[in-house]
Amino acid sequence: MKHKTFIASYYIKKLIFLLITLVLLLILSCSKNIYQESKKAYKKQAKTLGKSLRYIQPDSINTQAFNVIESQNFSLRKPNFIIIHHTDQESCEQTYRTFALQRTQVSSHYVICDDGTITQMLNDLLRGWHAGNSTWGNVTDLNSVSIGIELDNDGEEPFSYAQINNLTWLLKNLTEKYKIPKQNIIGHADIAPGRKVDPSALFPWKTLAESGYGIWYDETKLDSVVIDSAFNPKKALKFIGYNISNLENAIYSFKLHFNPSDVSKTLSEKDKKILILLEDEILTLK
Repeated sequence: MKHKTFIASYYIKKLIFLLITLVLLLILSCSKNIYQESKKAYKKQAKTLGKSLRYIQPDSINTQAFNVIESQNFSLRKPNFIIIHHTDQESCEQTYRTFALQRTQVSSHYVICDDGTITQMLNDLLRGWHAGNSTWGNVTDLNSVSIGIELDNDGEEPFSYAQINNLTWLLKNLTEKYKIPKQNIIGHADIAPGRKVDPSALFPWKTLAESGYGIWYDETKLDSVVIDSAFNPKKALKFIGYNISNLENAIYSFKLHFNPSDVSKTLSEKDKKILILLEDEILTLK
């Protein structure tokens, strides 16, 4: 009897093992199909866009059609901003899947994993869907003029050395290729105050700026800054680029970026001094 029980137990365990293996194979197969499907759709859409550029479809005013005379002097439009995000997902694999599925309607040009692995998911010249409803200065459609970079991070953990090191390398490559000004390297929270908080208060903006990407204030001048009675912090935030339609949200996003050790919706004396120094920094770049 014991022998029969042992045999039955053996076959049950074997059956469970086979079922688990089958499930894993099915998951792997589905994942491969997702990426194959996404790759096929990418090529089809890119081909369609390419064809649409070969001809000018004349428009009209009332019943009068526009004339069309093709000029030979042109090139593709280029990105002028880089927007940095954190994924707020569990892994790079989950992010790849999110960007590969059509139903999510989100994408980014690059994903950088915790170990520094860089994966490109869109051609730099394509319009990614990463910025959403956003504003920076007079720009109200950041998706059309930017490259999105996603960092694998849940927003509650430090960014790894390998991740930041390879981000710096990628920024060097992109800024040189497209002549993107360093002040145009910003975060998702900067362009969407009150809606987004990435890449979190743990992101090393100062370190990045010291490498030449993004801006920071001169900390050696902080103690000597005098706040004039005519200083208008709201105007200063707007000058930097923040959407101040909701001032508290703009302040919160500003502090996430430039004073992450004291994130709140009110400006301190230090914040006002930082704003003054940032205004000076931006003026020297113009």
